[in-house]
Formats: sequence, C-alpha cells, structure tokens
Amino acid sequence: MAGSSFFALLDDIATLLDDISLMSKVAAKKSASVLSDDLAVNAEQVTGMKADRELPVVWAVFKGSLKNKAILVPCALILNALLPAAVGWLLMAGGAYLCYEGFEAIKDKLSRTDVADKGAPKKVKPKSPDELAAYEKRKISGAVRTDFILSAEIIVITLNIVAEAPMFQQIATLVLIAVIMTVGVYGLVAGIVRMDDAGLILVDSSSTGTWGTFVRALGRGLLAAAPLLMKTLSWVGTIAMFLVGGAFVADGVEPLKHYVEALVSGSGFWESAATLGLHCAIGVVVGMAAALVVNGVTTLRGKLAK
Repeated sequence: MAGSSFFALLDDIATLLDDISLMSKVAAKKSASVLSDDLAVNAEQVTGMKADRELPVVWAVFKGSLKNKAILVPCALILNALLPAAVGWLLMAGGAYLCYEGFEAIKDKLSRTDVADKGAPKKVKPKSPDELAAYEKRKISGAVRTDFILSAEIIVITLNIVAEAPMFQQIATLVLIAVIMTVGVYGLVAGIVRMDDAGLILVDSSSTGTWGTFVRALGRGLLAAAPLLMKTLSWVGTIAMFLVGGAFVADGVEPLKHYVEALVSGSGFWESAATLGLHCAIGVVVGMAAALVVNGVTTLRGKLAK
C-alpha cells in the first residue's frame, strides 16, 4: 500500500512538472517579441562604457533585473488576486514612461548630431574617476528602471496564461520564466558588448592552413561588425521603447485598441507590420506628450522655487 502511494505521488509530481513545463513554453513563445525588445533596449543601455567596465555593468544590471522580478512576481500574483484592473493601469503608466525615455533618447541623439554638424571639436576632455563612476551609476539605474517595465509585461503575459492554474503552478511558472529570460537576455547582452574582444582573440589565432585563415577572417568580420551592431542596437533599443510603450497604452485604452484593430484589419500579410507601425506612432505621440508634461512641471517648480 505504501509502495503504491509512493508511485502515485511520483506520478502526481511528474504531471505537475509537465504542466509547468508546458505553460512555461507557451509563456516563452507569447513573450518572445517583448524579449527581443528587452535584449535590444538593454544592449543599448550599457553602450558607451569603458571596455573594462562593460561586463561589471552588465552584471550589475543583471542583479537589478533579478531584484525587479523578485518584486514583480509576488506583486503581480497579489494584484491579480485582489485588484486585477490595477495591473492594466500600471502597465499603461509603465508604457508612458518607456515612451518618455524613448523620446528623451531621440532628443539626446539629435542634439549630439547637431553639435557634430556645427563643427564642434570631437576630442572631449577626459572624465575624472568620479564623473565616470557617476555616469556608470546613471547608466545602471536607467537600465534597471527600463528592465522593470519590460519585465512587468513579460510577467503579466505569463500570468494571463497561467491564471486558471493552481497557485503553485502559477508561482513555479512565473519564477521559471523570470530566471530563464533574465539569464538568457543578459547572457546575450554580455556576448554582444564583448564581441570585439572575441574578434581580437580570433584574429590573433595561431591556427594554420585553411582553418586558420577562416578563423582570422571571422575575427576581422567581428571587429568590423561590432561598432555597426552597437550603433544599430542603440537605435533599435530606442524604437523598441516606443513599440512596447505604445502597445501598453493602446491595449489599455479600449477605444484606441479598437481603432488600431479596425485600421489594420484586412491588411493580410502586412497586418502585424501595420500594428507595429501604429504602436510605434502612438508611442512617439505619448512620449512627446509625457516630455512636455515633465518639462512643464520642471519649469513650474523652478519658477515657484524662486
């Protein structure tokens, strides 16, 4: 009798693990688009660091991301149980913040372009250790804040999939998705920011013959591609902020959501691209509006302080 109970328990555990695995796969597939945005945004956020500080910065953001998810998972479960409507409102607020960050990033890029066009000297006075430390701290804080918003969408997408499952399965699936995606994203980010180092190692390879020629050619290719990839990711990450933020806002405002659906219906093959384009446009408008509000409040506070 004890033996049969033991095997029944094992069968229950196996079934439970199979359910968790299945739900995790579905959640991962559903959140794949957000994950790609997360990768682009975070790779963009850690650019501009000294070579010897890139990995420490990625590690710091990785730890911040884990802390974000340690906060988000229980909060999402509690909010979903007590006040489900609040989840949508919080995502909209987070989306507006992402759009604002994207708009500010565009302004920063354009201002730097204007300075370059006016013939400003390219050589910049070297920053002091304190200035570099402050810059690094700002980069990490900004990346962790952005990660919080993107992680929230991944958690909410996963929660919607497991909403009807028992509580233990919900918790296990959310934790599994949080850990796997964090490790995956920041592992790839670390690989991207150190791609040039990998290229140098391959260029210096002592291999001979056809294989050696191939390895060194690959290294030169990586060295040539690294700067272009980082510049591309910088823009892709900014656009991703508008895409994700605009989608949050559009999905949270029912009339706007239906308007977007009506506009893209019948687009056939281009429906997904049209939806992304509209979400991006909404994100730009929301970002501009948020920037105007923030700048207005800042100006008003400055005048009142005087």
